[in-house]
Amino acid sequence: MKKLINAADAVVTESLAGMAAAHPNALRVDIDRRIVYRATPKEDGKVAIVSGGGSGHEPLHGGFVGAGMLDAACAGEIFTSPVPDQIAAATTAVDCGAGVLHIVKNYTGDVMNFEMAAELIEMDAGIPVVAVVVEDDVAVEDSLYTTGRRGVGVTVIVEKVAGAAAEEGRSLAEVAALAERVCRNGRSMGMALTSCTVPTHGRPSFDLPDDEMEIGIGIHGEPGHHREKAAAAGEIAERLVEPILAELPPGDGSGVIALLNGMGASPLIELYIMYAEVARLLESAGVVVERSLVGNYVTSLDMAGCSLTLVRTDQEVLRLWDAPVRTPGLCWGD
Repeated sequence: MKKLINAADAVVTESLAGMAAAHPNALRVDIDRRIVYRATPKEDGKVAIVSGGGSGHEPLHGGFVGAGMLDAACAGEIFTSPVPDQIAAATTAVDCGAGVLHIVKNYTGDVMNFEMAAELIEMDAGIPVVAVVVEDDVAVEDSLYTTGRRGVGVTVIVEKVAGAAAEEGRSLAEVAALAERVCRNGRSMGMALTSCTVPTHGRPSFDLPDDEMEIGIGIHGEPGHHREKAAAAGEIAERLVEPILAELPPGDGSGVIALLNGMGASPLIELYIMYAEVARLLESAGVVVERSLVGNYVTSLDMAGCSLTLVRTDQEVLRLWDAPVRTPGLCWGD
């Protein structure tokens, strides 16, 4: 195992220290509790948004803390949920008097710990908390980690749209409803050319011969639902686009937001090749891409491969997607 680390059991803490050093004007990092906050809190009277999960998916979630997205993100150990006390501390700290939205990926530990945190907050602080669970992975209905679909790429789009709505001063119910709408209208699927290596394990999470690929992988190093011979980018794009379109809710003439996401080790030149193939297939299917995003946003450490996310959109969601955002992982607008 070759990695740019000091000690396998210090990776999360030292990575958070690096985030704090790299973004001193944008982020405030509580390294002891492993919470990333906006350096400048949101104005009183606005909904705050908290998310989080296991580390190893960077820039998700800490890289999306900032104006226009998250108010705080809780970092668990690699591929391990943050704990309830951690989530409760973050939620209490960022509340601005209008309640807090929790955005939770559908993994058993994440859902359970965010629920426990909400119960603690209700008892101790009386802060209104609403949770939205992201479950967009069409590769599986149930898995070792979930009941229902896994939460993956739609998480980024939910955090952006909900974050913009909160910045506008919308109520907790309105922000949660928008987040739910994005979740309902989004689907994802991923593939891998290699496994990933968790530093504390020191070996790949699954064995994959050089001439094979995994289709339907998860973001925690889980193998896919089937394995086949490695193929050209155009064929791989078909493996992702077809099952997503088969389950994507019908639109009302609206197009999609498309996220072609790298799993951590595939270079951008390859991701753009993949996106060109995806765009060709979507055009052939009559699906209009309103907005697109290509790069590493929801990774799985050093896994080579990619995932595709499509979200049916409308004018309101597009406007919120286009709204200004200032985070280490996403940054555009005035």
